[in-house]
Amino acid sequence: MAPPLIRSFRQIESLLDPSRPVVTLFSGGLDSSYLLLRLRELGLRDVHAVSVDIGEDESTSYKRDVAEALGVKLHVLDRRQEFAEEFVLPAIAAQAVYLGVHPVSSTLSRPLIARAALEVADGLGAQAVIHTANRSQNTLRRLNGALGLLGYDGLYGSPYDLDPIDREDKHRALHEAGVDLLLGRAVSGDSNLWCREFESGILDDPEGHVVPESLYRWSAVHSDRAPRIEVAFEAGRPVSVDGRRLPLTDLVAELNRRVGAFGIGRYSGLEHLDHGEKVLEIREMPAAWLLLRSYRHVETACLGADLLLEKMHLEQLWTREALEGRWFGELRQAAQQFIDSCATQTTGSVVWELRDGTAETRAITAPRPRYLRDREDWEKQAIALESAAYGPLPELVDA
Repeated sequence: MAPPLIRSFRQIESLLDPSRPVVTLFSGGLDSSYLLLRLRELGLRDVHAVSVDIGEDESTSYKRDVAEALGVKLHVLDRRQEFAEEFVLPAIAAQAVYLGVHPVSSTLSRPLIARAALEVADGLGAQAVIHTANRSQNTLRRLNGALGLLGYDGLYGSPYDLDPIDREDKHRALHEAGVDLLLGRAVSGDSNLWCREFESGILDDPEGHVVPESLYRWSAVHSDRAPRIEVAFEAGRPVSVDGRRLPLTDLVAELNRRVGAFGIGRYSGLEHLDHGEKVLEIREMPAAWLLLRSYRHVETACLGADLLLEKMHLEQLWTREALEGRWFGELRQAAQQFIDSCATQTTGSVVWELRDGTAETRAITAPRPRYLRDREDWEKQAIALESAAYGPLPELVDA
């Protein structure tokens, strides 16, 4: 029988042995810092905070300061390359865009974070893996779903599921404990090399929200940068920018800077929660904006129309399964195999002309294209081939 999910601080107090190791997911934010404080107050003596570096904003030194102030051991795991190769790359090929509104982001990071936390937990013989998602965050089912599908047999979950706590109360408790590093944050944020995302706080209300310009880092307009850019793909993989071959992590970072310099890649929209309610989320994703569009152009040049139509159906299936916390489930993995088979044929490049707020294609090139470069010449050749096969075509006679 599977152990119960951790859903409240009362369960932590009643179910956990204070002397055995516990792993928590730690971003350096308010929720994860307050969790460390509560675990200390509950008498847990062997707490390990796991921070998975996938290109987020928070510095390691800042996280170390918070962890040290709260008396826990910090494990910083650099998983940027793993995130790019195993999660971002499949999402590009799958055209993973939620309802056509915004590219997915935390959907991709949560399964990796869960897997990394389990590696630490297994090494320590930890009795539990605790995170800080609440029921107004899709992270709750994505982390719980990943931990379950990965077969973790210890306790896991978030005490905020049934014990939500006001931001002011968390700040006050941390201040009283001598931790004032988190003051002045007006929104909740989540960031990685693929996306910077903001929600809650001053962005709670979809009917009235203004995003402070200071929140944006990649997409502040500096359009003195070169307005033309070329992205090339080989077998579904982005490999170069302007002819320079780059590792995927560096390629994404370069596009975030260069494309973002034209104010491109901002998204806002509603995303559904577990029971169908919607919440507002704001994203900044310049590299995703360009790479997803470039990929679609290249695969359209390389794949047949019927194959593309079937792939587009499976893209939404793939995205839904990932969104619902089933990254490690069999249905997403089966859809991935179809998408990967299409990717093997997707080789080519796109040249873009960038300008403030948008971009236009200037060249779409593929080595074995399905597009025509001279329609009139193609028509003549088609008629000649038909004539050779079936004899002279009938002349048109006016009625």
